[in-house]
Amino acid sequence: MSVDFAIEEGVGVISLNRAPANAYDWEMLRGLTDAVRRAREDPAVRVAVVRSVVPKFFCSGADISTLRGSDRTQFANFLAVAHECVELITRTPKLFIAAIAGHCIGGGLEIALACDFRYASAGRYRFGLAEVNLGLAPGMGGTQRLPRLIPKSRALHMMVTGEMLGPDEALQAGIVDRIYPEDSFWSEVTGAARKLAAGPTMAQGYIKMSVNAGLETSLAEGLAIERAHQNMLFASDDAAEGVKAFLEKRPANFSGK
Repeated sequence: MSVDFAIEEGVGVISLNRAPANAYDWEMLRGLTDAVRRAREDPAVRVAVVRSVVPKFFCSGADISTLRGSDRTQFANFLAVAHECVELITRTPKLFIAAIAGHCIGGGLEIALACDFRYASAGRYRFGLAEVNLGLAPGMGGTQRLPRLIPKSRALHMMVTGEMLGPDEALQAGIVDRIYPEDSFWSEVTGAARKLAAGPTMAQGYIKMSVNAGLETSLAEGLAIERAHQNMLFASDDAAEGVKAFLEKRPANFSGK
């Protein structure tokens, strides 16, 4: 399997596993989409992590060799499937963490950009959107998500030059949220994920959806989305438990419901 899925203490672990560089083809995209859907639908999953089990690479982007000979319709279908895959991450009311410990290039970075957080390992590898070197543009959401994450001119420069950044530079640019030491990277990521998974995950999910949907609308529409989600959360078991725990001066025991 080019994508593996497991659940560990409330964390859905999606592992990219297509040697040598996790370059995705049709099968891998379908596998990733299925894994994201499983994380979305399984109530045992409270937070999800996307990682690589291939050394030196998170994901190098699309497997260009599999697109050789494709006509425009076939290529358009491939793009549509790729977009649907990452859109499913952004539309899932659960938090997704990209755990990056190797080259994260092209569509690989676009998968990471669709996640809510990007945690990186220290090391000598690169981040970038290099499609321009093929005479193409980022086609899995990069032209839209990167300029929403970092200043537009910085994002544009990366995309039109194919500039590559190391982990420290990616952190400084605002692409990466945290960098952990290589020797403790996975334990740090899982520790952070489990801490989130033990929290009020229904509230976390609705906060994510309020932010993502609100940024695509006017302020008034965004505030309406916020109110609607807050009213839904107020009726949840977690909200009742949170208020009760606060009044009783004890830690809350959230169930994600």
